[in-house]
Amino acid sequence: MSRRSFPARLAAPLALALLSVAFPSASRAQQPAGITIQPRPVEDLKAVFATVESVHETLARTRIGGTIAELKVKEGDKVTTGQLIATVRDPKLPLQIASLDARIQALQAQQHQAELELDRARRLRASGTGTQQRLDDAQSAVDVARAQIAAMKAERSVVEQQLREGEVLAPANGRILQVKAIDGAVVVPGETVASIATETYVLRLHLPERHARFMHEGDPVLVGNRGLAPASPQATAPAADAALKRGTVRQVYPELSGGQVVADATVSGLGDFFVGERVRVYVATGTRQAIVVPPDWIVRRFGTDFLRLADGSETPVQVGGPIPALDGRPGGIEVLSGLKPGDVIVRPEGV
Repeated sequence: MSRRSFPARLAAPLALALLSVAFPSASRAQQPAGITIQPRPVEDLKAVFATVESVHETLARTRIGGTIAELKVKEGDKVTTGQLIATVRDPKLPLQIASLDARIQALQAQQHQAELELDRARRLRASGTGTQQRLDDAQSAVDVARAQIAAMKAERSVVEQQLREGEVLAPANGRILQVKAIDGAVVVPGETVASIATETYVLRLHLPERHARFMHEGDPVLVGNRGLAPASPQATAPAADAALKRGTVRQVYPELSGGQVVADATVSGLGDFFVGERVRVYVATGTRQAIVVPPDWIVRRFGTDFLRLADGSETPVQVGGPIPALDGRPGGIEVLSGLKPGDVIVRPEGV
């Protein structure tokens, strides 16, 4: 991209998003009184649209069949691991528990009768009027009753566990993307109730193939306004960009898709965005030499921009787009013409 071909429609929004990053108000007092003009390498920025994506998407599934009795979430809700999403009711399970309870009570009655017979057999054996065979039979009857009760209680525990598995729980922290069931719907085991985007979000960028060689892991990216809305011309630090100004390329995919290179960037604050929302992002696609000056040193009068020289005179200049502060170099505004290397500019009066 040549210095004069920077799109005018991109210069204004980018300037508003980057001026506060390039020269924060707290550092203006530290700016030098004069600057000797020398070209320096700057990054050519390309504006692309990135999409907010979840790194992982997981599903909340049913574990038993039945009917959705309680659906507690809707699209967009935030959930935590283990949070109740829905409850599945199987009307047969409470009936099975009631049946098992009745059988356990019957077996307990049989056990009580067997224990009475065992006690009687022991007394008769002790008095010499009973046989050892009768005592052994009574003891066996008690042991069988106890074993049957234990087996029935274990079977009841299985049904109780199935009843508890009617709770559909969130498998991970995140936000509900889709709810795929409604109250009263009949579901089968393994059916999806909701899809959840995990808390880790990235900006997915698609750039033309010619820019693939410029994309590397760890490269910085700059994020524009949310919702693709241009900033107000009077704004110097748009509130919409306060939490989203700078990110980092976390991964560059090795395969081109549709003639485009795909990369993911991490930026803080994406958890409040919609998954699939588009955001304007600026990425560096090469370097060039440019003259950069502090933005508040430029004085505009009668539709013309001026810079004050060390000898007290002013020179008209043609300015280009903003230059962000990247790789430890200060940012500012590019001057396309009106200055030459070696010129010394000073801060205008009143700044």
